Amino acid sequence: MRYRVVSFSRRLACTLLLAAPLAAGSEIGDALFQDPPRDADHPARMFVVHIPTHGTLINGVIYSPAGTGPHPIVIFYHGLPGNEQNLDLAQALRRSGWSVLTLHYRGSWGSAGTYSYQHLIEDGEAAVDFVRDSGNDAMYLLDPQRIVLAGHSTGGFVAVLTAVARPPIRALVLVSASDDAGEAIAASADPHKWRDWVSDSYGEQESLIGSTPEGLAREVRDHADSWSFAEVAPHLTHVAMLMITADDGLRTENEAFARAVVAAGGGAPTRVHMQTDHPYSDHRIALQETVVKWLEAYRTGR
Repeated sequence: MRYRVVSFSRRLACTLLLAAPLAAGSEIGDALFQDPPRDADHPARMFVVHIPTHGTLINGVIYSPAGTGPHPIVIFYHGLPGNEQNLDLAQALRRSGWSVLTLHYRGSWGSAGTYSYQHLIEDGEAAVDFVRDSGNDAMYLLDPQRIVLAGHSTGGFVAVLTAVARPPIRALVLVSASDDAGEAIAASADPHKWRDWVSDSYGEQESLIGSTPEGLAREVRDHADSWSFAEVAPHLTHVAMLMITADDGLRTENEAFARAVVAAGGGAPTRVHMQTDHPYSDHRIALQETVVKWLEAYRTGR
């Protein structure tokens, strides 16, 4: 979803942080380029999980790091339809000591049920509830007090709305997050613009059950008064945010979201721009480095 403008420059432009190169043999550098020593008693593991949501089980995977835990956890929401899973990023985060939960919403990629925006939001909330369940915490060595929500594209939209619905969430990592509701408002003013926006935003419908491009567009437009970034920004003033953008047409709405958070009394999100395409095709290591370094600074209070 949302493949608008593509640029393949290798230059990484950072606004506030993360400009320093990695030191050879540094803990963060090791997480990006080197497997950690094996812990024979408590090895890194992968758990297949099924997350209950409104009478349905959806598919998920937990990438668990080595050690006794409990481990801080990132819940990562993929975009629409989810062709780019960002699992290389999940692996880098695991090597740096984070558990990572990835999931497939209802009606997508083999999860039962039907696909809709309402279900995306409900499933995002269900993932947080799953992580906060004391039985799951014990089984998967999770720390429910240290949950970070992350998302790419429409997954960023899900992460933002989930952070509002399931407080306290203290940190968000947004990778080309798309303000789908805000875009719908802007596009609905003109029939030709609306037609082009629907085609551009929802043209890739593979593996999505029970939805149509027009139906998804109308749904998000009809809920824009409660789902747009402008509306939810005042509820996120306590949340630390990393906003990463690319040359995909989403930078302007992310900048507007950052301004709305600050105007509501929140701290300025950390903003990083990369000259690449929507799936960060030639900036995968740069993306990993940016997120790993920011989360390490967040986790240690630096």
